[in-house]
Amino acid sequence: MVRVLFVVLVFASLGSFLFGRVDSHEESGQWSCESNSEIRVEAEFRPGVVTLDGHADEWKDIDYSLFRLLPALDPDDDKEFKGGKMTVKSLHDGHDIFFLVQVDSDYAYSKGEGNKCPSVALMFQIGEDATYHRMGGCTQDSTSCTNKSCKGHEVDIMHFSIGNAIPGRLYGGNPLDNGEGNGGDRFGHLVDLYSWNPHCRYLDGTSPSGPANDSSAQNDWKGVWWHSSFTVHSGFVEDESPYAEDGKKGTYIFEFSRPLRTMDHLQQDVQFTIGATSMMSVAFWYPENGQPWHGSGHYSISCDWVPIDISISSSLHGISGSTGSSTSWSIASAFSLVLSVAALCVSVFVTYRVFNNSNNVPFTPMVSMNNL
Repeated sequence: MVRVLFVVLVFASLGSFLFGRVDSHEESGQWSCESNSEIRVEAEFRPGVVTLDGHADEWKDIDYSLFRLLPALDPDDDKEFKGGKMTVKSLHDGHDIFFLVQVDSDYAYSKGEGNKCPSVALMFQIGEDATYHRMGGCTQDSTSCTNKSCKGHEVDIMHFSIGNAIPGRLYGGNPLDNGEGNGGDRFGHLVDLYSWNPHCRYLDGTSPSGPANDSSAQNDWKGVWWHSSFTVHSGFVEDESPYAEDGKKGTYIFEFSRPLRTMDHLQQDVQFTIGATSMMSVAFWYPENGQPWHGSGHYSISCDWVPIDISISSSLHGISGSTGSSTSWSIASAFSLVLSVAALCVSVFVTYRVFNNSNNVPFTPMVSMNNL
């Protein structure tokens, strides 16, 4: 009973902390969306490349997609985020998938006050009927949504609010919260959730009826944050907060990872398949003009799902939309091919000379040999 009460209290506090009041998600007017259907994200196969430390150096050769950030509930061009654009990169190593999210924006941090610090979320389609708009799009309200009434509208959400997270340190799934069978993170608030609509969103392992008591429910995400204005690169401790001066120009850097496949038995995690395409979105909250953000006051990379391709091989090709790439990997592959062809030619030449010379060796009878 104590454990159940604890999980419910943790979920309630996280729900209010992360998303604000439920009525903040009510929209005014009719929804309209003109998304760029050509924009995609590619998760390349690049094993052994990324270390989750908040530094983006090892990502320099990975293709990127560049997005304008527009208000999620009112995606008008004249309301674009004034700080800068968002860069999204992804790769996988055959077991885990990795994401890099970078946003050009001035440093803002208020320890312990998540709504006065930037925040980022990744959202993925799980159910076949799950829409980007309204976080799954189930028409039920908070009193009637269940895994049966909203079946097919599930979306997977990872939300990182950095107010209690030390830059450069790893947060997300941990033994304490996973041992309780939920997707919480009591240390850094990098939580694993699922949703059917804005009014029906829960930590993995919880539901309208309480904890699921399923050992497969846990936080499978790991993540870290950094800001390019930091002058210390050897690592911070909590006592050094706020880590830099507010208003410093620079870029926020977020790195995340998660297994491609999880042990989820409750339809609360997206399952990535190599060679297949999933649907995703990225949201960003920022305390503009020093004012705390609220749950629905976030920006998004698109007003609809953005496809993410989980590549089979490491071959590079351009991504549609605003993208960039490096050719160093292709150069290395071409160089290896040249060396292989050269080695093959040398082998053929040596073999030819050996057989050719063997034909010119005179035959010496055994009798002659005995006279030696």
